[in-house]
Amino acid sequence: MSENLKKTAYELRDYTLDLIYGAKTGHMGGDFSEAEIMTALYFGVLNVDPKNPEDPGRDYFILSKGHSVEMYYAALTKRGFLDADDVMNRYSRFGSPYIGHPNNKLPGIEMNSGSLGHGLPVSVGIAKGLQMDGKPNRVYVLMGDGELAEGSVWEGAMAAAHYKLDNLTAIVDRNRLQISGPTETVMHHDDLAARFTAFGWRVIVTEGNDIDALLKAFAEAKTESNGVPTVIIAETTKGKGVSFMENKAGWHHKVPTAEEYAMAKKELAAKIAELSEEVTA
Repeated sequence: MSENLKKTAYELRDYTLDLIYGAKTGHMGGDFSEAEIMTALYFGVLNVDPKNPEDPGRDYFILSKGHSVEMYYAALTKRGFLDADDVMNRYSRFGSPYIGHPNNKLPGIEMNSGSLGHGLPVSVGIAKGLQMDGKPNRVYVLMGDGELAEGSVWEGAMAAAHYKLDNLTAIVDRNRLQISGPTETVMHHDDLAARFTAFGWRVIVTEGNDIDALLKAFAEAKTESNGVPTVIIAETTKGKGVSFMENKAGWHHKVPTAEEYAMAKKELAAKIAELSEEVTA
């Protein structure tokens, strides 16, 4: 399965590239760093059904770093929640429901997000409600490392540990870059694993652009943790998958030129072809 998912992650990058280039807006760097995370979640982890998006037995996913919505749309189209052509033709156009942050009027999206620091506290509320109702559903929330400077994140982290929410898994897209530069320059995090541990969380550190490592981490997160919430610190590369975008803060919010678009398409096509061969080998 993982070989197919590795290919899927690059197919999602290719769709996202087209989406941003066509709309002339988007957050490609963070989209590309989270590609494997979203792929692992939507094609290997989440209990969700595109034919029944409001299934009361579903798992809940919140994209707290809502500015990286293009990869979210890509995953939802490939998973069957949204129509790929409709999203491609209408994203960020006047009157479109496919706006630049998640829109919970769309199937498969639980929360309008993007006000950074809100995703974890809301996820804590959902997880607490499920716990009170005795339901087995799980809650997942993906945060950017830049948003960890928000105080509400740590209030949510403290509450999750206090209420023993072992049905909650947070993921940090640890690409170490935000719009204004390196996270460690803007607001350093020191030892992030030690900080979450001090707040009473179980911590799993993994390679966030490696499907196999992520699937292993998510499987571990589902194991019994005796009332302790879990955070997966996913070490990623901003702009992952296109050489000239990788580890460049400038690609946080940038639209490629025609030349850059062609170069990126070529690189992604080559990688997809390579992974296709591995799948069929």
